Amino acid sequence: MDTRYHSVVLEEEKCKGCTNCIKRCPTEAIRVRGGKAFILTERCIDCGECIRTCENHAKKALADEFTVLEQYEYRVALPAPSLYAQFKTAKPENIISALYQLGFDEVFEVAYAAELTTFAIRSFLKKYFEHKPQNKPPLISSSCPAVTRLIQVRFPTLIPNLIPIDPPYLTAAKCFLREKLPLLNLPREKVGIFFISPCPGKITEIKTAQEKVVDGAFSFNTIFRQLNHCLRQKKPPAVNQLSSGVGIGWARAGGENLAVQVENAMAVDGIHNVVALLEEIEMGKLNEIDYVEATACPEGCVGGALTIENPFVARVTLRKLADFYGDRKLPEAVCQKAEALLEEDQAFFNYQNPLPAKPILQLDSDLSTAIRKMSQLEKILNKLPGIDCGACGSPTCRSLAEDIVQEQAQLTDCIIILREQLEELAQKLLVLAQIKPPAMGSLMEKEGKNDP
Repeated sequence: MDTRYHSVVLEEEKCKGCTNCIKRCPTEAIRVRGGKAFILTERCIDCGECIRTCENHAKKALADEFTVLEQYEYRVALPAPSLYAQFKTAKPENIISALYQLGFDEVFEVAYAAELTTFAIRSFLKKYFEHKPQNKPPLISSSCPAVTRLIQVRFPTLIPNLIPIDPPYLTAAKCFLREKLPLLNLPREKVGIFFISPCPGKITEIKTAQEKVVDGAFSFNTIFRQLNHCLRQKKPPAVNQLSSGVGIGWARAGGENLAVQVENAMAVDGIHNVVALLEEIEMGKLNEIDYVEATACPEGCVGGALTIENPFVARVTLRKLADFYGDRKLPEAVCQKAEALLEEDQAFFNYQNPLPAKPILQLDSDLSTAIRKMSQLEKILNKLPGIDCGACGSPTCRSLAEDIVQEQAQLTDCIIILREQLEELAQKLLVLAQIKPPAMGSLMEKEGKNDP
């Protein structure tokens, strides 16, 4: 069982056991038992869908507290492009300036790193398409960690279709470490690099990384109040901004496709839409598509579970910003910089380690035991009503059958079966109540005759 760290956690005292979350989880990672929900860590992909769904605010994402900056002599902020869409009137250069005023010594724009990543993806796709086999499933963007994790646990056969390019925030951190860290005359452990994240998926990815490139993450809802106060009261002056509209536009659904400029590409946003699309890809129905941009959050990163602004309003704000700063052409300086990085190190933008498959339906590590459990599962499933109501605390009848096989639930957790058994028991009790023992029967008859 995978017991890795998850940024998405449950506050049990707030949970009402309503079962709304179990129906929305794309990997069936939530159960309700004893009136309280709990998360199966081996299934969770930290997409944040349960945070959106829970009306009782019982789900939350754990991010770093701002006081962690005190542990470092030099502090670097990596603001996600979607941060710019949280403020209707402030420009990116003002937001960057406000980050400096909040205590960061340097701000490295992830939007700028997205432009470098754009060049790297274009270079990778150019080589790939030169030798692409016929009838090959589309390549899939690896920029959204929740989608990457979804593929690992639910669609492991599609792992080879993920392009091996790091997401922009990692590119930003690696650029800083390569170019700026040697100039600081400070050991690496004295420099703190923090991503400002719109979603729990990236926080989890940072916390569980085998190689610590980024030291931590602040969520938008953690830093928003201080930033907003700084922008309103102190009115920070504008600073030099490296990114253009190409990188800023990455934060909205379709923005990556617009930047990469693959002609036969498509974009999908929202985790359930992504699941449906991946199912079609796995069945070989979309082989005519070359490239898929998939984001777990609705409207893209601007709709992240940890954002403040309405995702539809934020997308409009971001579209205007991208258009204002120019989102149609990758700046020549960016192309030259990315090309130089690739010349120095062909693997600079690539994954450090290959992605492993982490299938969620593993009934047992022993094959013979797993086969026996699968047979038992099918027998139990035939007994269940198949209506997937969720009243049992499992999202579907099949997931309840899995839980029963794994001895984490019982058949009578299904209210339909429980009602049938109660009705059967009531009928038996009624029949038993009408039966008179011979001794009592003769005695009662005599008493009846003696009554006046």
